[in-house]
Amino acid sequence: MKITFHGAAGTVTGSMHLVEANGRKILLDCGLYQGHRKEAFEKNRHLPFDPASIDAVVLSHAHIDHSGNIPQLARNGFRGKIISRPATRDLCDAMLRDSCFLQMRDLVYVNEKRRRQGKHLFEPLYEERDVDAVMKMFECVPMKREHDLGGGVSLVFHNAGHILGSAITQIDVRGRDGNRRLLFSGDLGQPGQPILRHFEYPQGADAIIVESTYADRLHPCADDVAGRLKSYVDDIVQLRSKLLIPAFSVGRTQQILYFLNRLYKAGRIPPVPVYIDSPLSMKATEIYRRHRECYNDDTCEILRTGEDPLSFPGLKFVETPQQSMALDKAGGPMVVVAASGMCEGGRVVHHLKEFLGDVRNIVLFVGFQAEGTLGRRIVEGGQGDTVKLLGEERKIGARIKTINALSAHADREGLMDWVRGVKGGTVKKAFAVHGEPDRTAKMAEAMAREGVPETFAPAPGASFTL
Repeated sequence: MKITFHGAAGTVTGSMHLVEANGRKILLDCGLYQGHRKEAFEKNRHLPFDPASIDAVVLSHAHIDHSGNIPQLARNGFRGKIISRPATRDLCDAMLRDSCFLQMRDLVYVNEKRRRQGKHLFEPLYEERDVDAVMKMFECVPMKREHDLGGGVSLVFHNAGHILGSAITQIDVRGRDGNRRLLFSGDLGQPGQPILRHFEYPQGADAIIVESTYADRLHPCADDVAGRLKSYVDDIVQLRSKLLIPAFSVGRTQQILYFLNRLYKAGRIPPVPVYIDSPLSMKATEIYRRHRECYNDDTCEILRTGEDPLSFPGLKFVETPQQSMALDKAGGPMVVVAASGMCEGGRVVHHLKEFLGDVRNIVLFVGFQAEGTLGRRIVEGGQGDTVKLLGEERKIGARIKTINALSAHADREGLMDWVRGVKGGTVKKAFAVHGEPDRTAKMAEAMAREGVPETFAPAPGASFTL
């Protein structure tokens, strides 16, 4: 078995790992790299292998940095199967179409600028018809069921607890020189988060690939989340101002809805207007409601009472651009949850342009902000700094807050708990991916201290043989 790390190696986004075994080529994830526009455009357009040579893509989950480049793979010759859990397939149908829409919208802006400069115009990474083709390639596999990939290679999905449908992928290879087992963590969820089940601990692996997003830190106690969220809502109610929460449409938005539901049901916050300003969030929330097989015991108990844990009085989904723009001119108090989570596009950027200058407002970040993103610049700058929004400089007057305990990624202790739980006496090699260089290095060091004989923080393009 040979593993080549083509994406999310020394960086957080663009997950893409190629497994070659018994003449089969299996791609673990095919995500978009996210960051500075020019760098991201170049990396995403140029796939580091022949797409037609790939036999199957195995998706850990639907987030765009793990699934978002599959349409381009198909556009350039891939004709195999895309293997995922059912919830991942349903989320991808919504998310890939949204990704296509956002890319085409950005391309209009970029190409207009290039046209004025007399430069060659860019073509889209993929179009709607490519997404249509991709959705026909999906083959859904339930958890715990072995699936034959051909050539003596098979897979089994285990729960990862990150977002709806997220999976730990177990790859088994049978060969004349013995059998090999690889575990790919995908993204591991933080233990104790709402709605979803805890991640699992598959056994018997010879090698593991582990995410490292928060390998250098511990998240605050989750019990603190509700209290802090309540305090921010109380603040904007008193000042009649606005709380803006940039949030990923899948996963983070549903967590926020859950916490606001619990606060309202407990009588700890008034029925303040809450606007979910993302068509994708609306679709994703409906998909969350359909796939209750992914829920944890607490959420199932809420459902048994007849209550919807993702709804409460005052909640409104914003559908049209006109409705979204009206929020900028409306008075407070209000909570606006808008995509994208890293502020790299979408409706949240327009809200930032309007909300960011008012000292009464709060901008609350509830997820990881990758290096080079607008969200990262706002968090690191804080009040008094300036950022460029839609081509214009804006001074940050609003209060910038973060809640890391809402993260859907396991922290250092959660990651090491998983490593200890799967390590047994069989794991000989471990690879730290999906993290900035200092974090993948720390993850590799931590796994070495746990007794894994060989640990690596692979560079892009690095290959290893098991």
